Amino acid sequence: MVVSRRQRFVHAQVAAMVAVAFVLSLLDSLTVELFFVVSLIAFLVNVELTAPFHVTPEWRRRLRWIIALGLLGFSYIVIRRILAILPPGVI
Repeated sequence: MVVSRRQRFVHAQVAAMVAVAFVLSLLDSLTVELFFVVSLIAFLVNVELTAPFHVTPEWRRRLRWIIALGLLGFSYIVIRRILAILPPGVI
């Protein structure tokens, strides 16, 4: 059975997310925010490592939307963290 590039990409991402969850749980640092950020980094690395050289398939073009949503979620997490650090009355 031949595994397509898309399936290999999905398998690599699922493996990375399982590894992230496992390592974070071993370190007793498993939170939703940290899992999201580290999984986003793993996703971006996975996208770059599996990028084709010449022709970009249609399914890879749709990854831009997922990347944009991930960066939007990352921005939300960063803004929440900054607001939690600032003393009251600054904003």
